[in-house]
Amino acid sequence: MFGIKVMRDHHNLKQAEEKQLIAAIAFESQEGMMITDASGIILHVNKSFTETTGYTIEEVKGKTAALLKSGRHNIDFYHDMWETINRTGGWQGEIWDRRKNGEEYPKLLTISAIKNKEGVTTHYLGTHFDITERKAAEEKIKNLAFFDQLTGLPNRILLLDRLRQAMSASSRNGRYGVLMQLNLDNFALVNVTQGPDIGDMLLSQVAQRLTRCTHECDTVARINGDEFVVMLTGLSTNEIDAAKISEEVASKILALLSVPYQLGDETYRSTGSIGVTLFRGHLATIADLIKQADLAMHKAKEAGRNACRFFDPQMESLVIERAALEKDLHQAIVEKQFLLHYQPQVGDDGHLTGAEALVRWEHPQRGMVSPADFIPMAEETGLILPLGKWIMETACAQLVLWASHPKMKHLTLAVNVSARQFHHASFADQVLAILQSTGVDPQRLKLELTEGMMVEDIEDVIEKMLVLKTRGIAFSLDDFGTGFSSLTYLKRLPLDQLKIDQSFVRNVLTDANDAGITRAVVALAQSLGLDVIAEGVETEAQRNFLAEIGCRAYQGYLFSRPLSKENFEVFAQQF
Repeated sequence: MFGIKVMRDHHNLKQAEEKQLIAAIAFESQEGMMITDASGIILHVNKSFTETTGYTIEEVKGKTAALLKSGRHNIDFYHDMWETINRTGGWQGEIWDRRKNGEEYPKLLTISAIKNKEGVTTHYLGTHFDITERKAAEEKIKNLAFFDQLTGLPNRILLLDRLRQAMSASSRNGRYGVLMQLNLDNFALVNVTQGPDIGDMLLSQVAQRLTRCTHECDTVARINGDEFVVMLTGLSTNEIDAAKISEEVASKILALLSVPYQLGDETYRSTGSIGVTLFRGHLATIADLIKQADLAMHKAKEAGRNACRFFDPQMESLVIERAALEKDLHQAIVEKQFLLHYQPQVGDDGHLTGAEALVRWEHPQRGMVSPADFIPMAEETGLILPLGKWIMETACAQLVLWASHPKMKHLTLAVNVSARQFHHASFADQVLAILQSTGVDPQRLKLELTEGMMVEDIEDVIEKMLVLKTRGIAFSLDDFGTGFSSLTYLKRLPLDQLKIDQSFVRNVLTDANDAGITRAVVALAQSLGLDVIAEGVETEAQRNFLAEIGCRAYQGYLFSRPLSKENFEVFAQQF
């Protein structure tokens, strides 16, 4: 019996030693551990704890865990923690503590109550796991998902989330918020001339300036390229007051953006255009607000840039109407709903010398659509290319028909060519192909170019003009004096005619400046050996003045309005 008892005691002792060994190994695991008594006095910590916190065992023994507090959590946080421990026997969660060197760090803390056989808590075991690296990785992922990597500003995703929250808050407090969309003026030019690195430098500096114009509760976001959004919240319950605040902030932004930038070794100037829309609650959807701010921003661009414009419902109606017109324009190109009218051009002897071909759109429902409405749209959408080709083909075919009429075979026909059309790579080849297919006499065709197209690649302009001029086509510089006028370029261009713009002719008898400009244009044309024609001539007095200074050709209502083909042919028989 005694032997059996000895064996049993030896077995129990061995089990106890194994348990102690396992506990010791577990205590010295990679997780920091702390054991306190029931009062929270630290009795022991392991090696991982000292490595993580920087405290030695001697420095913490006899103290409480309060020496680790970061100060980030209030008294309610700790009250709730201990209430849970006392009720359930444990607690787990993320907490910020402070190392011995003062550095704050996040950790996953698990606290377990250790109880005796009677269920009385005798100790607490705290397991501390440093999650600094995990938090850094999470923050990096968050930054990639919600922040623009170049500027550090919120991106579109985070902006939309904050806008949702702002709209909900506005719904509760009745205060207006505002959305501003900002686009840099001529930013593409920076990338093209200075390179994308300089462009990125400019965007970063713009982001910093926008942040300086706003408060911490506001949002400045970069949503695309050189487009930024500024969101202000909690402005006022009064719409007018909210609008005034918005205007003040927008003005401050425009002023700061116009201050010169130092981009590397270069000083650069830039401006911005801002569109503003107010919101309160959920009266408009997020998509509508963004669209409204964008529309207003484009209105600011149209106003001359470096400007701010507010959205209004009438603006949206105009945009909807414009979209419908653009759709109809596409259809009109396919169905050839266009026709040409002809405005007579008369020499100083009163005889008809030719006409200018003017396109008209005869819409099946809208009736006659003004060129002022659809030509700019055709330019913007690229539809000017097929439309311009149709005009050229129709004009040349008409010249061929007139060539068989004794009183019309001498007439020239001027056709306007847009910058986008002329700069197209295949323009010259296209015109030559039309000459061949129609059999028109090239000497009867005159192409009217604008000063604006001379700014872009003058060498290409001259090359194309020379190719066509060798075939007999004449060139007139339209609206002369209203755009970019360089005498250096002008003397290099193979022109035949200058056309005095009607804005000068209109006031030539009452405005000394317009009269002076008109005299200068005529003198310049004569010195360069060019013909000159004045458009917009409406009175005999205007024509007499023009004749006195040497102008020998005229176009305007004094002679005739633009006429349909049939009416023009009747008009031509009078001469």
